[in-house]
Amino acid sequence: MNAHRFSVAPMMDWTDRHCRVLHRLLTRHALLYTEMVTADAVLRGDRARLLGFDQSEHPVALQLGGSEPGKLAEAAKIAEDFGYDEINLNVGCPSDRVQSGRFGACLMREPGLVSECVSAMRDAVRVPVTVKCRIGVDEQDPETSLRAMIAACAAAGIDTFAVHARKAWLEGLSPKENREVPPLDYDLVYRVKRENPTLTIVINGGIASLDEAEAHLAHVDGVMLGRAAYHAPAMLAEVDARFFGGELGDVDAAVEEYVAYVERKLAEGVPLNAMTKHMLNLFSGRPGARLFRRHLSENATRKGADAGTLRDALAHMKQRAEAA
Repeated sequence: MNAHRFSVAPMMDWTDRHCRVLHRLLTRHALLYTEMVTADAVLRGDRARLLGFDQSEHPVALQLGGSEPGKLAEAAKIAEDFGYDEINLNVGCPSDRVQSGRFGACLMREPGLVSECVSAMRDAVRVPVTVKCRIGVDEQDPETSLRAMIAACAAAGIDTFAVHARKAWLEGLSPKENREVPPLDYDLVYRVKRENPTLTIVINGGIASLDEAEAHLAHVDGVMLGRAAYHAPAMLAEVDARFFGGELGDVDAAVEEYVAYVERKLAEGVPLNAMTKHMLNLFSGRPGARLFRRHLSENATRKGADAGTLRDALAHMKQRAEAA
């Protein structure tokens, strides 16, 4: 089964370990990605905090940021030892912090260096190494820059690419604007796939629904959803049936399992809000969703907030559903 057929994108401050557990309870087969972690952080930081994850999350990929082959190789090996199923190199993030560190989207200008990085990573690990990139940056011609990046990395043995089908404008646009303003060029990604039939090409950027995702699969090997999957996570309950020939998920059953997870993590000292913030839009469109969201927003950050706070929020949903 090709897990890349449907994946949830790496998103800073969003796809943390608690978010991924919730998403995994909704879809058993989609590939999940961590937030980007820099190679330097892995080498110098609290690895249990940065890399630890729940075993239920598999298949799960770690996204690394960096531009020094040796450090990336060492960080990739550490990640493999933690049990990740894939290591992904970030060649697409447009934030100021990423630019100052010479990694992320600015690496679109240096395909040779990226090739050295992924080559070193591949030599260090047995799990797959993949690349997530843009179609270009600033004044680059995407017709040239995307093909150059893919050719350089393919020459180093990389066979899977997630392509955010927008340019990144490193001068003049904020990271948020870079997710919305540059025009999408899905057709370019489709053409690159046709030119490289042996490569796995996953398309990302601006995909708002599962219907749109399914349409893209007529042209590429996989679809990666970002904000849409986070802001409307209930859609993930349909992913296994629609994309992997599996069973339709049950949102309410997933919630019960997540409540049990929350209770375990509360006992370990994890704050309630760190886990419930990922649930705020889970019931959008259902009776009681607004009350559920408001109850958690107002109470989950309070001192002493516990699983009872979450169950009270869920009771609002139940009461409205019974009254409907």
